[in-house]
Amino acid sequence: MKVRRRIFSGIQPSGGLTIGNYLGAIKNWIKLQEEYDCLYCIVDLHALTVRQDPIELHQRTMSLAALYIASGLDPDKNILFIQSSVSAHAELAWILNCYTYVGELSRMTQYKEKAQKHTDNINSGLFTYPILMAADILLYETDLVPVGEDQKQHLELSRDIAMRFNNIYGSVFTVPDAYIPKAASKVMDLQNPLKKMSKSDDDVNSYVLLLDSPDLIMKKFKRAVTDSESCIVYDKEKKPGIANLMEIYSAITGKTFEVIEFEFEKKGYGAFKTTVGESVVEILKPLQAKYKEIMNDKSFLEKIMLDGSQKAKSMSIITLKNVYKRLGLYYNS
Repeated sequence: MKVRRRIFSGIQPSGGLTIGNYLGAIKNWIKLQEEYDCLYCIVDLHALTVRQDPIELHQRTMSLAALYIASGLDPDKNILFIQSSVSAHAELAWILNCYTYVGELSRMTQYKEKAQKHTDNINSGLFTYPILMAADILLYETDLVPVGEDQKQHLELSRDIAMRFNNIYGSVFTVPDAYIPKAASKVMDLQNPLKKMSKSDDDVNSYVLLLDSPDLIMKKFKRAVTDSESCIVYDKEKKPGIANLMEIYSAITGKTFEVIEFEFEKKGYGAFKTTVGESVVEILKPLQAKYKEIMNDKSFLEKIMLDGSQKAKSMSIITLKNVYKRLGLYYNS
């Protein structure tokens, strides 16, 4: 029986995490672990919609697991696990396929975007991706799912599927709600501040990875696109580049935009970019040191992932067994 409300979230091991992932998601996850029962998954099955090198995928998965812990996610307070280590995700996804309409999937904007980007590999996984996401969430009696704007549509589909199934078979799934933290940070592209920072961008100067060296971080911030003026003023519409840098600096230091404007009132863009870059370098120093320590102790990391998967399995079996029973399927754990 649940004592606290439950949160589920996950990130694909499709490359290094950016400061956008950290400030927009993981930093908030750290706060949530004190108030909720949290499951944080590495969703490696989702990564298969794009062709993967098996060795690289495994390495990125373990690297992401280490980053979770190095970022401050406590294995004693959270369940940290790898999606593919819990077969119930794939099993439930197939069942939910049969309760999801093609019309619903065809309206998913992410499918349209990814299909345009991967024209040489428009596989059915790209199309049914939101159903696996629904299975991820619904397996664990999830109450809340931290989501950004790009995932709201998928969460709504998860809710629709859960309610449809419940209407037919009775109360089986917990219908999840979106968790949108008040202080969520949406970090934008350093080269194109009109779009969200993404590790999949072709221009390496557009994003900052958590494992980038201090010199590389400073170089990327100094190259960040701003405008032809020189005043540090928060105006997202007219000065999106400066607004993005101010949001990053504010998220790290806790300073308001008014304080930042006063701090740099008589200073130019060069000084401001340097200060923002230095603040990022400082916040990442302990994270990078912890990451190296964890990666040098693979047995420790593997044990945490194994423990997490065992806890997740025991939880997922309860839901899956109930689903099988309601459908008249034979379940043999």
